[in-house]
Amino acid sequence: MSTVPDPIREGLRRGWKVLGAQLGEVPARITCDVAIVGSGAGGGITAELLTRAGLSVVVVEEGPLRSSSDFTQQEAVAYPSLYQESAARKTADKAINILQGRCVGGSTTVNWTSSFRTPVPTLDYWREHFGLADFTNDALAPYFSQAERRLSIGPWLTPPNENNDLLRRGAARIGIAAASISRNVKGCWNLGSCGMGCPTNAKQSMLVTTIPAALDLGATLLVETRAERFVIANGKVQALHCGPVRANGASASSGSASTVIVARHFVLAAGAINSPALMLRSEAPDPHGHLGARTFLHPVVMSAGVMPQKVEGWQGAPQTIYTDHFLETQAIDGPIGFKLEAPPLHPVIFASSVSGFGRSHAQLLEQFPQTHVLLALLRDGFHPQSRGGKVSLRSDGSPVLDYPLNDFVMEGARRALLAMAEIQFAAGATQVLPVHELSQLYSTWTQARQAIEALPMKPLLTKIVSAHVMGGCAAAGDERRGVTKPDGTHWQLGNLSVHDGSIFPTSIGANPQLSIYGITNRLAQGLARRLGGKDVILA
Repeated sequence: MSTVPDPIREGLRRGWKVLGAQLGEVPARITCDVAIVGSGAGGGITAELLTRAGLSVVVVEEGPLRSSSDFTQQEAVAYPSLYQESAARKTADKAINILQGRCVGGSTTVNWTSSFRTPVPTLDYWREHFGLADFTNDALAPYFSQAERRLSIGPWLTPPNENNDLLRRGAARIGIAAASISRNVKGCWNLGSCGMGCPTNAKQSMLVTTIPAALDLGATLLVETRAERFVIANGKVQALHCGPVRANGASASSGSASTVIVARHFVLAAGAINSPALMLRSEAPDPHGHLGARTFLHPVVMSAGVMPQKVEGWQGAPQTIYTDHFLETQAIDGPIGFKLEAPPLHPVIFASSVSGFGRSHAQLLEQFPQTHVLLALLRDGFHPQSRGGKVSLRSDGSPVLDYPLNDFVMEGARRALLAMAEIQFAAGATQVLPVHELSQLYSTWTQARQAIEALPMKPLLTKIVSAHVMGGCAAAGDERRGVTKPDGTHWQLGNLSVHDGSIFPTSIGANPQLSIYGITNRLAQGLARRLGGKDVILA
């Protein structure tokens, strides 16, 4: 949108130190105080705080630098340029599609802005089972408050779009409480295209907040540059080897120059999957076999309902209503609980998610303006049968996540499909389609319930997606239970810290971006004191 100022292009004109691709050649050797791998939620917060502490910082980002001038609200443009593997990253068995950002700002640039503090039951579980004694609600509250102020996180006061209001109305009619979701936006235009990059800079992602702040303070940003491996010796990371990649993530030609970064300290904030993968490529110490293990998703199942009225779920802010009824009524270590939300609807992601093909698929798309969708985030990681997945490396060094979907998880998926169908019929749906390869449109709640109870809940038959990846470098109170210390430092490598969602010992049970902001804020403030001797806060 030409009438909207572009803070990224303005910063480049002011002389920001951004190198890589068309923005300038990356030197063969760089020396700095701190090298940060990743520019998403963890990397962005850390970059701003460390530069404010007077440290020289280099941020390494695999993805391209894009800005509001590039965000056209077109799926065909956004997914290949802003997401890992063109928004088609999958688990090893192809049973789960994973949405992760791959651009400056990481997933914060393309997420749907939903902001929740880490639930208290999750923190309680971490203290009891992983020895994270200081991870209390009271101890973290100041760091969450700072992040909320810095990123304009607050209640969304605009009335919900029809897609979200149907969740509110349907839940109310069956006696279930629903509430509004806080969002990290300022001056939002209510467009609904958050997942394709915000064209108005209203979303307070790392792209327009902490990364520009760090660059204004002299940080260097390397784009389209992949962190390949750490050089490790004598209990420390000696250097980081990086290489250029194309804007779509493919490796650049073999003749392209590589870069070596030498730093006093290294911060890994590449996101769960990529953070453990970098350590695996580097053969980092892992004496207890935790690296890459217990990597968690919120496995998501979906239900589509056809309404008599227009829904037009592509218009208006996405995900502004939720219900935790099916979490709060379920013991955290009992049968898997789930959070219900209403996602935005766009034609490509909808068409590629629902089941069917040929005429039946075309008929679904004909009803797209009247379609309502609910999703259920399954809270994985709190039960002996809920152990998540494991990150490993392919022969070319790229990561892959093996995520077994056992009967325990899939029975939770069945209960979620039942809950969503009941709510959609209560909200007035004339037909409901549980998103499963063997389902069809059902015209009554009784018919849908009987069908869902009989569906074989198996991987590849049940459509499962996720946009939340956590774990793989878990923090713990002792090295026998985790990869990192409670302060984010690697247990065996004294000058390596992990500042992203991969340090979570389980899934969160809520959209994780604010958990990463708040917890990383505390970790980065501690690191700034240790390295620079200065107290800084996120403000």
